[in-house]
Amino acid sequence: MAAARTRRSQRRTEALSRERIVEAAVELLDATGEGGLTFRALTERLATGPGAIYWHVANKGELLDAATDAVVAAAVTVGPAGSAGSPQQGMRAVALGLYEAIDDHPWLATRLAVQLARSPWGPVAPRIFEGIGRQIRALGVPESHWFTATSVLMHYVLGAAGQNAANAASARALAPGVDRAEFLGTVSAAWERLDPDDYPFTRAVADQAREHDDLEEFLAGIDLVLAGITALHLPGTTGPATTQTAAPPGRIRD
Repeated sequence: MAAARTRRSQRRTEALSRERIVEAAVELLDATGEGGLTFRALTERLATGPGAIYWHVANKGELLDAATDAVVAAAVTVGPAGSAGSPQQGMRAVALGLYEAIDDHPWLATRLAVQLARSPWGPVAPRIFEGIGRQIRALGVPESHWFTATSVLMHYVLGAAGQNAANAASARALAPGVDRAEFLGTVSAAWERLDPDDYPFTRAVADQAREHDDLEEFLAGIDLVLAGITALHLPGTTGPATTQTAAPPGRIRD
C-alpha cells in the first residue's frame, strides 16, 4: 500500500514540470505582483501539494529568478543573427521583444534591475547580452568594440523600457477617467507656461510632447544608437550610416 502511494506521488511530481511551475508563477505575478506570489497561491493554481513544487524549486527567490529568465528568454529569441533581415532589423526585433515583455509584465522591470545588480553572472544578463551582441557582431563591428556597443544598447533598451513601465504604472494610479491624451495635454500645457528665458527649448517642443508616441520614440532611439555605432566603429565608415527604418516586427501599441 505504501509502495503504491509512493508511485502515485512520483507520477504527480513528474507530471508537474518545472516549466509548468514557472509558467504558473508568471501568471500569478502578472495578476497579483510579487506580493501575491506565494507557494500557497501557487499550489492552489496548480492543484497540487507544496511538496511537488519544492521538488523543482527551492524557494521564492529561485522562483522569481526562473520566471524572469523565462520571460526574457522568450523576448530575445529572434533566431540566428540575420534571420530577421538586416542586423538593424534583428536589433529592433530584440529591443521590441524586451520592450513589450516589460510592458506586458509590470513586475519584470524591478526583477531585471535586481538580477542585473545582484547577480550579473546569472542567466538573465548573459541572455540579454547575447541577444543584443549577436546583432552587433552581424553588423560588422570590430571585436574590440563589441562589449561597449552591446553595453550601450543594453542600457538604452532596459532604461527606456523600464521608464515606459514606470509611466504606465503612474498612469494606472491616476484618477478614474484620466487617459493618456489628457495627461500629455496637461504636461504640454505646463511646459508652455515655463519661463521663456530659462526654458526656451522645452517650451518649443511642448506641442511635440503632446503628440508623441512612446514606442516610435523608443525604436527611433535604437536607430540613433545604431547609426552612432556604425559611424564610430565600422571599418572605413566616415559618417553616420542610414539604418533600417522599416516597420518593426510585432505589434504597435497606441
